[in-house]
Amino acid sequence: MARPASLETALKRLTTAVDQLEAASGRLAQTGAEKADLEQALALMQEDRGRLAQDLDAALFRAQSLDLANEQVAKRLSEAGNVLRHLLVEAGSKRD
Repeated sequence: MARPASLETALKRLTTAVDQLEAASGRLAQTGAEKADLEQALALMQEDRGRLAQDLDAALFRAQSLDLANEQVAKRLSEAGNVLRHLLVEAGSKRD
């Protein structure tokens, strides 16, 4: 039995709509997977950023500690140099 032309047209339109729906569903699933991948990558970058920030804070603290130690050593060396100069002056004046 032959189908009426309007039924054939409706079936073609329905088939096209179902194909488009399946394609859209596939694209949506792909987009969801890509979004999940991006969210995971972002989470990893944020963890790295946090770790790097902690490392930077530790390095800055160490640099400040070294600067302070350097200043203290320089001060002690200067004081020792002054004491040595004073002793040399005294030793020179006793010879005379």
